[in-house]
Amino acid sequence: MTVVEQLAEFAAAQRATPIEEDVRHAAVRAVVDWVSATVPGSVTPAARGLTEALGPGPGPARLIPSGQDTDVRTAALLNGTAAHAAELDDIYRDAFYHPGAPTVAAAFAVADQLDVSGEDFLRAVTIGYEIGARIALAVGPAHYRHWHTTGTVGTFGAAAAAAELLQLDTVRFAGALALAATMAAGLQQTFRSPSTGKPLHSGHAAEAGVVAALAAERGLAGALDVLEGPAGFGVATAGITDLSVTGLGDPFCVTATTVKYHACCGHTFAAIDAALELRADGPRVEDIIGIEIETYETATRVAGRADPREPGEARFSLAYTVAAALVLGSVRLRAFEPEALRDPAIRDLMARTTTRVDPELDMMAPGRRAARVRVTDRQGASYERLRLTRKGDPEDPLSDRELRDKFDELVPPVVGRSRAESIASTLWKLPALTRMSALDWGAADGTRRRTPAEGD
Repeated sequence: MTVVEQLAEFAAAQRATPIEEDVRHAAVRAVVDWVSATVPGSVTPAARGLTEALGPGPGPARLIPSGQDTDVRTAALLNGTAAHAAELDDIYRDAFYHPGAPTVAAAFAVADQLDVSGEDFLRAVTIGYEIGARIALAVGPAHYRHWHTTGTVGTFGAAAAAAELLQLDTVRFAGALALAATMAAGLQQTFRSPSTGKPLHSGHAAEAGVVAALAAERGLAGALDVLEGPAGFGVATAGITDLSVTGLGDPFCVTATTVKYHACCGHTFAAIDAALELRADGPRVEDIIGIEIETYETATRVAGRADPREPGEARFSLAYTVAAALVLGSVRLRAFEPEALRDPAIRDLMARTTTRVDPELDMMAPGRRAARVRVTDRQGASYERLRLTRKGDPEDPLSDRELRDKFDELVPPVVGRSRAESIASTLWKLPALTRMSALDWGAADGTRRRTPAEGD
């Protein structure tokens, strides 16, 4: 049995078993968090530009949060792009992977088309997270050296979610994953150089996954050994000749994701958390004359920009995000506004910052993303904090209340408090929805999309 056949058999077998309550609740949390990331992401230049280029149009799916109709492919592409654009989407830490952005975008697009129940939607999200994350674990750090796992492996997660909603049998489900492999893409150079293209990785993954599932439904067949074959995904993207997946459903990966507490690259989070602790009980910011950041190698490589000038660069800068944490007290969207990027206090601290790899902390990665921040004040006193986990990691998770607070901070400024409250109320009740059309996004002009039951 090939890897995609194994994954397809696993997914099909789950249909005979009710979703366990902890898994269901984790899936609900994942969707709430996805909306928290997608709504502010929808008004970023990257998402706005792509929406203007493609535009809404007739179709069974909806753009989020406008509620405008469009076709399934465009909904997956645009919503998937928006979900990754504000750098607020969740993380599967051990695999350097953002599962939610492409997976939930694909699930929403197909769920709108089919108007399935909330329970079926959550099952698809769970399966998409599981298959994507297990493949991401299989290709591992070797893949992440050059490829952006969210763009590549995210295509499998999206295809799996779509295939589950379409109720594909094991043959066609495996075919969907096989087709997804040959459409997967996303190069790390896109975010190592000045660029606004990174969110497109997630959007493309969502769209390609949906296309793969729809094509497989109609009988298109992919190469079933495309993951482990001699010219397959494993060899081509990670140099792995014996790619295999293990641990399916033990536990379900949707229960072990990291929820982002800061609006930037996850490799900066431990350092930000340490800096916030220092801000609370360390020296005054104006007295700091030196900052040392010690962390794992991938963090210094991916987030090592010393002098960022644009928001996209600043989100991938340990020096900037730590300085912003010390000056502003948080590293959310405000930290990447022009005023913050030009703030002389932040720029002064950046100039006083050094970053290096700590061998012991590096050995803990990727299972733990740790950082030590040390500051020195004008009197020569030294203060340091070591963070072995990040706020939002499975070992230090956000509570439901904290997750709702994140939603309430990010969504109302875009859609208004009344619409945000209505959306949140429905999202937390997803398991009880008989049809996904009951999730009424509304529209900016106050109009409401009619559901299929209401006629043409």
